[in-house]
Amino acid sequence: MSVFASVTTKHSYNVTMPELPEMQALSERLTASLAGRTLGEARLLGFSSLKTVSPEGADLIGHTLLSVTRRAKYLIFTFDHGLRIVLHLSQAGRIDIEEPPKSTRPRGAVARFTFDGDPWSRAILIREFGTQRKAAWWILDANDEGPLKGLGPEPHTPEFSHLIRTSTSKRRLHSDLRDQHVMAGIGRGWGDDILHRAQLSPFATLGSLSAIERERLIDAVDQVLDQALAAERTRTGGLSESSLSGRCAVHGRFGQPCPLPCGDTLARVSFESYEMTYCPRCQTKGKVLADRRMSRLLK
Repeated sequence: MSVFASVTTKHSYNVTMPELPEMQALSERLTASLAGRTLGEARLLGFSSLKTVSPEGADLIGHTLLSVTRRAKYLIFTFDHGLRIVLHLSQAGRIDIEEPPKSTRPRGAVARFTFDGDPWSRAILIREFGTQRKAAWWILDANDEGPLKGLGPEPHTPEFSHLIRTSTSKRRLHSDLRDQHVMAGIGRGWGDDILHRAQLSPFATLGSLSAIERERLIDAVDQVLDQALAAERTRTGGLSESSLSGRCAVHGRFGQPCPLPCGDTLARVSFESYEMTYCPRCQTKGKVLADRRMSRLLK
């Protein structure tokens, strides 16, 4: 199945948010499309999405966009006078590149930024699928970290590797991988694939891992995210698809055969707002992890 194929599901928690690979590739495409253009209009379409009062959107008008970069799952739009837009798409936020810009306000619209330049203007529309409205953006001074403050180290950095090698955490691995204040950029989608690649139980803890298992986890993080980023760099335009769950080898594929030739079927653990997928044979020595959904059915 194509890495970009969508998976139809009746459970909204199977729709995973963009993570480090998706946001990194998207930041590169947006820089290529918009850098060097001046902001002509910043229109707020979802009134709860803007999280700052000062500076104002008007303070950005007429200024040149230098670049779009990324920190964890956040996009950072940096302008020539030092102000920045920091954007978080949350679970179901997406970005359309409009050329020429549109004036419509589709359902779930969050904001539209119009950039002037030759030969014509372009805009990006931020919108959300579903009913939850969690996408957010901030206008920040250069010395204001805003929501970026306190984020943990990212994969592919010495700080990240040091954390994996030395942590004595007693939390479950899937919790630490997803906690942006512990390690930033990974979510439940690529987290499932990483733990499967490392052949580690999602219920294990960093503190319980051997030195060999810790190195295996670091290698799995690098391999899974590198492959995901390479695939994302083949995408064109913005990030418009409503579902990104089909991009993963394990996550969201409950009931399908394990991608490794072990002969087992992928299982899942369901929580209130999300689920994780794993292979009992490859990761938990055949043990089926407790599933709250099944526990309720058996009562």
